[in-house]
Amino acid sequence: MLASAIETTVDAFLGGRVEAVQPARGHHRSGLDAVILAAALGAGASGRAVDLGAGAGVAGLALAARAGRLRLVLVEREPDLVECARAALARPGNAGFAARVEVVRADLLAGAARKAAGLEAASFDHALMNPPFHDAGRVRASPDDFRARAHVLGVGGLDDWFRAAAALVRPQGTLSTILPADRLPAILAACDGRFGGLAVLPLHPRADDPATRVLVRGVKGSRAAMRLLPGLVLHGGSGSSFQPGLVAILRDGASLADIHPVWSDPQWGEAATDPS
Repeated sequence: MLASAIETTVDAFLGGRVEAVQPARGHHRSGLDAVILAAALGAGASGRAVDLGAGAGVAGLALAARAGRLRLVLVEREPDLVECARAALARPGNAGFAARVEVVRADLLAGAARKAAGLEAASFDHALMNPPFHDAGRVRASPDDFRARAHVLGVGGLDDWFRAAAALVRPQGTLSTILPADRLPAILAACDGRFGGLAVLPLHPRADDPATRVLVRGVKGSRAAMRLLPGLVLHGGSGSSFQPGLVAILRDGASLADIHPVWSDPQWGEAATDPS
């Protein structure tokens, strides 16, 4: 039981290689998006990575389990979710990577709060984030305050999140983010002047369906052109079963580059932060 006494569940990811502690209700619960986001970086990634707005930490924990040379910092402002992430690190199933993961409570959108929490500028090689995606005033927010804050942006919109990511990532470091496909124009605008060399991967529920999500990866300070990649299809036929490549990501800990080679690019070369 957590100190806050909220009801939680223990959820297995990556075929049991990760055990996440998540609120049973009242907060956003991570799933498919978080695991796909974590798969943006491969097993050879190294250096320091930060999960911005980490929630209960599913994406960051999945990345730590895959990439044995990465050190992770999970940043979250909600105390209940910080408790969940710390409880997950104490679980025996996560012992193989827990020592490389730190949980920090901070409002990452406030520069002073970041600095007070020890999150120094340009101190990370990689960042990943799955930020709120609804603009304030354009959607009917959930009556549950916690869930509303997880899904509805503040007055600064997505730009605030990308500004924070750009402040924390070193030059030539990477940012990976996943958002609904209709937010792509806002993503591109928020990356302008901060992250370039963008790769945009549409995620389609089925081959004939429009994309519902986009995974975007960029390099801080790059002037390379954007690439719109062939989409990744999640399900085959009319059933709910995932395509074999997705099964490899969700169950076996594969990365996107393992199953979708066009995702790989020399400019992201993981060797760039490889101390060997």
